[in-house]
Amino acid sequence: MLATAKRRDYVRRMSAFLPRPHSGAPIHASSKPQLQFAAEKRRAKRAFAGIDLGTNNCRMLIGTPTANGFQVVDSFSRVVRLGEGLYESGRLSEPAMQRAIAALQICAERARRFGIVGDPEVATLRAIATEACRQAENGAEFVARACAETGLSISIISPREEAELVVESCASLICRSGRRALLFDIGGGSTEIAWVRVNRDGKAPELIGYLSIPVGVVTLTERCANACYSEAGFAHVVDDVLALLRPFEAVHRIGQEIRQGGVLMVGTSGTVTTLAGISLKLDRYRRNLIDGVCLKRDAVDEALIHTRQLGRDGLLSHPCIGADRVEFVLPGCAIFAAIHELWPMPEITVADRGLREGMLLRMMRAAAQ
Repeated sequence: MLATAKRRDYVRRMSAFLPRPHSGAPIHASSKPQLQFAAEKRRAKRAFAGIDLGTNNCRMLIGTPTANGFQVVDSFSRVVRLGEGLYESGRLSEPAMQRAIAALQICAERARRFGIVGDPEVATLRAIATEACRQAENGAEFVARACAETGLSISIISPREEAELVVESCASLICRSGRRALLFDIGGGSTEIAWVRVNRDGKAPELIGYLSIPVGVVTLTERCANACYSEAGFAHVVDDVLALLRPFEAVHRIGQEIRQGGVLMVGTSGTVTTLAGISLKLDRYRRNLIDGVCLKRDAVDEALIHTRQLGRDGLLSHPCIGADRVEFVLPGCAIFAAIHELWPMPEITVADRGLREGMLLRMMRAAAQ
């Protein structure tokens, strides 16, 4: 019920995203033949779909272009636990693969309902797989099987492209102010860190450096979920994550940049949006109140403390969490706490957007060229 309500709220409340600015002079409709203008108008209403098969969830977003970005017309999300058991076995299990393929088949059918089919000239659908398929011995084999059974063309993307897509989806937030941005995405199987230069000449944010660590909410849950319920266990997990982040800090000296000012921190993940919902004391998850909100450090610290004090029963009953995510909350909080400790920012911007939005913006921009 919670997932359904959240999905409906997502479709209803989704605001337009600002795409990367186009280069070159604008082309006015009056300078084009009438038939060509009509064709462009039809193309502008074409629906696009982005499918993200992650370690824990299979998600799809369908949107149509607007003047300032896109309008969401449908969305889908299902917990498939593709990475279940991967930490121990190194392989994707048969039940996990079956769950993922069943969800992908639903995505394919929904895309067909919106007339999203293969176009030799314009890409209108993209499906990607991330860390679970990168890590698994049979990841490529599974993707080939999923393509054959669903009719989708699915690709395993690199950690760099994953970071780039998240940066693209958050461009309108990143460009609000400052000269640098530190963006992090806590996923199921990995966590991506992007160090970004904010351009003030109309150009898109530029990726200076990125880091992908093989630690996410699913992998930590399988390794040490129960440990996160104790003070000592939680601190130990935070220290382990810090050890993975420090080499990136040594190269880019982000802490020094933060002390100089002009650095924006943006967090995008279920962990961060959950903390925002708890901090804002929402009676249910509301995307329009979460996406783009800026939380002061004190408010974030209080939300972390409160979340850890809830215990499993409290997390289970919280209106911003739900049964399907309860076991991932504290492991995600441990990852976030490590980021929060290493790079102490006075505030954090919360983003409820990610890979799917980045894919849509890329495809729509390419179609408009």
